[in-house]
Amino acid sequence: MSDITFDDFEILAEIKKSIKEMGFEEPSPIQELTIPEALKGIDIIGQAQTGTGKTLAFTVPLLQKIFIPDNSPQAIVLCPTRELCIQVAGEIGKIGSHMKKLKILPVYGGQPIGRQIRVLNKGVHVVIGTPGRVLDHIERKTLDLKGISTVVLDEADEMLDMGFREDIEKILRHTPKQRQTLLFSATMPKEIKRITKFYQKKPKHLKVAQSQMTVPEITQYYFETKEKDKLENLTRLIDVYDVNLGLVFCNTKKRVDWVAKNLRNRGYAAEGIHGDMNQKSRDKVMNKFRNGNIEILIATDVAARGIDVPNVEVVVNYDVPQNPEYYVHRIGRTGRAGNMGYAFTFVAGKEIYSLRTIKKVTKSKIKQRKIPSYKEMESIKNTQLMNSVKNSIEKDNLEKYVKLVEGAMEEDFDSVDIAAALLKMVKEMLEKGLSEEFILCFANINKRVLSQGIDTKLNEKARIEPGLIYRQIIDLNRRLECSQRYLLYKCC
Repeated sequence: MSDITFDDFEILAEIKKSIKEMGFEEPSPIQELTIPEALKGIDIIGQAQTGTGKTLAFTVPLLQKIFIPDNSPQAIVLCPTRELCIQVAGEIGKIGSHMKKLKILPVYGGQPIGRQIRVLNKGVHVVIGTPGRVLDHIERKTLDLKGISTVVLDEADEMLDMGFREDIEKILRHTPKQRQTLLFSATMPKEIKRITKFYQKKPKHLKVAQSQMTVPEITQYYFETKEKDKLENLTRLIDVYDVNLGLVFCNTKKRVDWVAKNLRNRGYAAEGIHGDMNQKSRDKVMNKFRNGNIEILIATDVAARGIDVPNVEVVVNYDVPQNPEYYVHRIGRTGRAGNMGYAFTFVAGKEIYSLRTIKKVTKSKIKQRKIPSYKEMESIKNTQLMNSVKNSIEKDNLEKYVKLVEGAMEEDFDSVDIAAALLKMVKEMLEKGLSEEFILCFANINKRVLSQGIDTKLNEKARIEPGLIYRQIIDLNRRLECSQRYLLYKCC
């Protein structure tokens, strides 16, 4: 990728500000090719796959020409589906958020046409619509296109596949001949070439080669959530999956700082990394992450380039990535060297449309899951605790502890009751958020008590002595932090 940034483009300061806030630090290949040429006013054929940043590529030159005092339609974007209309309208709204009094309107079937007419009568600058509904407005004389300076045909091949060729041509004939026409398509069938021949003036063909996106074999889930609940849900997932090393992606640098700060406030070892940090600071954070001194790293896509930490257990998309390629790059940071990996994506509101694009382009199997409730978390933590005990039975050398117990049978207690009592004490201490020093102290006291010798059995197949439990207390120090956090947000 080149070193070109959006600051290198001759575009309005308001647009640059919005792009920066959206987290776009460098243009994608199609944006790098299209924006400078489109700013010249020439017609463009942009050939690139879905999810490569085409919306921003045509929105920047489109908005650059908008004259705000004129409330009549000056640009129209045609899309094949209502979902894409909504998505594109949302993106244009974000990119033009600092252009005061900018008015945009999506028009599509399935929505009462009366509402659309009322908004059109008040005046709009940009119309985004499906061909059928746009043509309906034209025929009703509720949409006048004589002032249109820019026409965008988005996903043109899909519109033609859906039978919209005739509608598109009718719409184009209602626009001025001196307009600029920007056509974007993943493929170039004959019908597209016909459109370009008759309705574009010496268009420049800009093509971005399709990249091969191989999705790693890792477990992928998405969670529908409200925007305000994302942080809470993030902490729940970190605790439930007992994350040692996790990578959280955000779309903006501002968001990275906010998430990192709030995770630290909740007791997590978390830091952020993004493009506004100098190289020395970034290297310092990365070294901490590699050494395990940071359990959660929050990053932007650009800042995360070059991150190669083999033991990352979980990747979390706090924000749905801007395009499918970013998604593949993000989740590829986990599940390396044959290790188990998880990729979680939070989806709030209209982000579901971006996720659908990602699933379609990458052919990823991203299953929906619900955020665990507090009750479910309790059950999961109990299971994790018991699994830890069982793993220790199977893997640890317990011989000296067994001999210790078997050699001094002075107390008359049931072995299962003793094991259960000690597990209960461990769990209660963890949930109360007692200090590591206290737990270690308890472990030593427990060791002296257990030296009296108490024979225990967990089940018929595996022997366990209560002395194992104090070792479990020490081994579970890492879990202490998780439980402290759990208690914190449970009580708040």
